[in-house]
Amino acid sequence: MKSSRYENRIVKCTQLIKNADFEALLLTKPSNMFYLTGDGRLCAFAIITKQGEVAIGVPKTDVVDVEACAYFDRITGFEDEVGMIHAIADHLKCLGIESGTLGLEYTFLTQSMLKMVTHPHAKPETVQVGDATPILSALRMVKEPGELDLLRAAAKRAEIGMEAAVKAVQPGQTESQVAAAAEFAMRNAGAEGFWRTYVSSGPRTNIAHGLPTNRQLQTGDLVMIDIHPLVDWYSSDICRTVCVGQPTEEQQTAYQDYLHAQQTTTSQVKAAVGIADLENTFHDLLRAAGHGDHIFGPPIHGVGIDFEEAPLPPGHAFFHGEKAPPPLPENVVLAVGNCGIYTGKWGVRVEDTVIIREEGPEILTHYPYKL
Repeated sequence: MKSSRYENRIVKCTQLIKNADFEALLLTKPSNMFYLTGDGRLCAFAIITKQGEVAIGVPKTDVVDVEACAYFDRITGFEDEVGMIHAIADHLKCLGIESGTLGLEYTFLTQSMLKMVTHPHAKPETVQVGDATPILSALRMVKEPGELDLLRAAAKRAEIGMEAAVKAVQPGQTESQVAAAAEFAMRNAGAEGFWRTYVSSGPRTNIAHGLPTNRQLQTGDLVMIDIHPLVDWYSSDICRTVCVGQPTEEQQTAYQDYLHAQQTTTSQVKAAVGIADLENTFHDLLRAAGHGDHIFGPPIHGVGIDFEEAPLPPGHAFFHGEKAPPPLPENVVLAVGNCGIYTGKWGVRVEDTVIIREEGPEILTHYPYKL
């Protein structure tokens, strides 16, 4: 299948491949394969050469399905992991890649996966490997108009999911039931899926990203809800903290301090802003409010096909194998409010998905802010 959308992306990709002095990219991360070919599934791979040729390998059961939806020049099916290794080798041989450097997704590949795609039966010994992470991040960071439309659609599902989750916050309900309410509502509203849903309550709100458990909500608990629906592969990220009943004065004050920092930082989102500057603004406001000892982690990250992707603040970027990003252009999408205030007894957090515009932020997630 040919599509100008993918042809244009491949053209940009080939220039970055040449700049990195690679012969080709070997991709196995579903989101990267989807971005460049229109199909991303597990147990599959794609090879993109510096000449712009695209070769795909998928389970033989999936070949017909992929032929109908993907952009490629060559496709092959395989039966198992050993077959996948030989399929990579066959494509590399047919593409004439017998030396030089092959770009791999170091931030995605486990040690066992790395051994698999670099197995002597997968690539010639004369072909070296290098990290292609910066290439994919540079390609995907600035969103196209169609991508922005899908991100807006995902944000609408996020609001619906949050409304359902908050309604489910009642004494005796479990964190898992609150998560289920959000996920059920999002699927009913048209989301195909979601990244991990985080719901934590009571003292568990003091952890950074709490996966839901069967802990029952109690009157007076804070409940932190963080959801990430997917619409045609594109995500949204929204977090709200609410109370089962009435919050204490200390909790309400901390919540207002965090909301002020989050909203002030969001207001500064515009073209040419530095992500480190946004992070510093956020953290400086929390420190000024007396929460210097209650901060953990970066408060901002990119959103797109993955609910956390480039751009990332410098320290977080290093941890993820990314480069620190330059000043951010228009149409980069951010989640503002990634990590909260953690007092040791409980935590509070608010997060929204925001598009960088020339004149200021376009906020996509609009669920009310009320503890």
